[in-house]
Amino acid sequence: MTAFFVATATVSDPQKFQEYAQKAGETLAPHQGELVLRGKKDDVLAGQADHQTVGIIKFPNQDALKAWFNSDAYQAIIPLRNEAADMTIVTYSVPT
Repeated sequence: MTAFFVATATVSDPQKFQEYAQKAGETLAPHQGELVLRGKKDDVLAGQADHQTVGIIKFPNQDALKAWFNSDAYQAIIPLRNEAADMTIVTYSVPT
């Protein structure tokens, strides 16, 4: 069952956020992660959205997603992520 990591963020330090994004991207391949979208919010058509950016990463399943998130490589850059942005992270699965 395909799984998605969806992160919305309000960036406080653009340079550190760029560094985080690059380093996070380098950790994906061993877990079959694929960046689907990285973008800035344009408009809110309904509801409320306090974040500025979104990132969506696709994994083959929740096990791969969690293995990536809990990997030493990703865990090592969490302090950088926390310095760079206020982030909300949610996972989703596509039903089969």
